[in-house]
Amino acid sequence: MKVLPPSPAPATALAKGIAGAPAQAGKIEHYENFPVASWLCPPRLRPAVAAIYHFARTADDLADEGDASPDERLADLAAYRADLNAAACGNAGSGRWASVFDALAPVLRQWQLPLALLTDLLSAFEQDISKTRYADQAELLDYCRRSANPVGRLLLHLYGVHGDEALRQSDCICTALQLVNFWQDLSVDLPRGRIYLPADMQARHGVSEAQLLARQLSPNTRTLVADSVDWARQLMRQGAPLVNKVPGRAGWELRLVVQGGLRIAERIEQIEFASLRHRPVIGRRDALLMGWRTLRM
Repeated sequence: MKVLPPSPAPATALAKGIAGAPAQAGKIEHYENFPVASWLCPPRLRPAVAAIYHFARTADDLADEGDASPDERLADLAAYRADLNAAACGNAGSGRWASVFDALAPVLRQWQLPLALLTDLLSAFEQDISKTRYADQAELLDYCRRSANPVGRLLLHLYGVHGDEALRQSDCICTALQLVNFWQDLSVDLPRGRIYLPADMQARHGVSEAQLLARQLSPNTRTLVADSVDWARQLMRQGAPLVNKVPGRAGWELRLVVQGGLRIAERIEQIEFASLRHRPVIGRRDALLMGWRTLRM
C-alpha cells in the first residue's frame, strides 16, 4: 500500500509525505515522493495535516509491514478502527496507538472531520491484505476512491474549499497520484505478487499475468505501461484547475503535488516505460524543474 501526499499501499499514494522525507512511523522508514506538512502548508493546519498523515501511515504499516499473518493484520486493523470510533466519540481507546489518536482526537473535534473518509481509508487498507488483482479499470478506481481520494477531501475540508466540482477535481488529482505511484512501483509490487495493472488492460495489450510476474520487458508490456501512465496523466490534467481554488500557500503546495505526479509520469516515460524492471525516482534536478513549472501554472 502507498500512502500519498496532500500521494494511503496503495491505500496510500496520499499519506506519503506531511512532516518531511523520509517519513517515519515507529521504527519503519519510508520513501516519500512529496513532503507532508511542509512549510507551504498553512501553520495553523499543520497539526491537523500531520495527525491525518500519521493515522493513515500507521494503518498502512499495520496492513503492509512486518511478518504478521493476514488474519493478524485484519485483527489489528479492526482494533485500530475501534480506537478511531472511540476517539470520534470522545472515549478512551485501547492505548496501543496512543501517539496517533491523542493527536487525532482533538483534530476530529476541532475541525469536525468527516469520519466516513477516515473509515474509507481503513477499508482500502483491509482490502490490500486479501486482494492483489484487479479485473478492470472501474475496480481499480473504486479502490482509489477509498485509498487516495479521502485524503484530498480531508484536506479540502481543512482548507474550507467545498463544492461538487472542487471535490471531483480533488478526486482526479488523488487518483492520478495513486495510479502514477503504482506504475512507478511496478518493480517493487510485482515481486510481492501484487498486480495493479487491470486484467482488461493486460488483455488488450496481449500481456499475460505470468509475463508481468516475471517482469518481462517487451513491446507489449511497454505499451501497457505507457497507456497506464497516460491514463494517470489525463486524470491529473482534469484535476489541475483545482489549484486555482485552493487559497494561499496551500494552493502552491497543491501545484507542487500536481507537478510532482506529472514529473514521475515523465520519468517513467524517460526510461521507455520499463518500470517493471526499474523504479524511477525524483531527484534534486527534478525538484528544480518542478519548481519552475509550478511558477508557470
